[in-house]
Amino acid sequence: MQDFVFEVQNLVAAVQQNIHLVLGIIAILYLINLVNALLGYRLNILGIWPRSLHGLPGIVFCPFLHGNFNHLFFNSIPLFILMNIILLKGKLIFYSVTFAITILSGFAVWLLGRPAIHVGASSLIMGYFGYLFTEAYFHPSTITIILAIVCVYYFGGLIIAAIIPNGKQNISWEGHILGLVAGFITAYFYPLLF
Repeated sequence: MQDFVFEVQNLVAAVQQNIHLVLGIIAILYLINLVNALLGYRLNILGIWPRSLHGLPGIVFCPFLHGNFNHLFFNSIPLFILMNIILLKGKLIFYSVTFAITILSGFAVWLLGRPAIHVGASSLIMGYFGYLFTEAYFHPSTITIILAIVCVYYFGGLIIAAIIPNGKQNISWEGHILGLVAGFITAYFYPLLF
């Protein structure tokens, strides 16, 4: 029981320590979206265009661009929670996991996605979820299991809705499912990659 209390205390301390970084990242996303909105969302041309050379930069830019403020708002809440959870493992792991998921999911969308512009942090969110879920499976501890259960409880419906194609042309379900797979791969191969 003392180990659990100690882990919870470390969890709270880590969230308090990293809250400024997470809020800063989300503030940057809102600033980029404000500039994008003022430009009539012309920056979205920098999103992922599958199987085209001019779409390759979108692999990196995709998570920073959103279709509108509503899109960004609904990505901000899970981003805030999941970034805080991953930051519990340290900033180096957070940055390397974020980089790996962004590149893997972005390249997969570029390779396999529908011919449309793909923007948004949804693939990163799904990647974080996949990473945390896989980490809880391969490296179980009281905290990782509790965090996985919390993620499934709060994001389970979102995940099912996000990965099932629903016919809406403006939702990149490919980004969602490929982000989830990128999270699984990142967690599984993390010791080899970094």
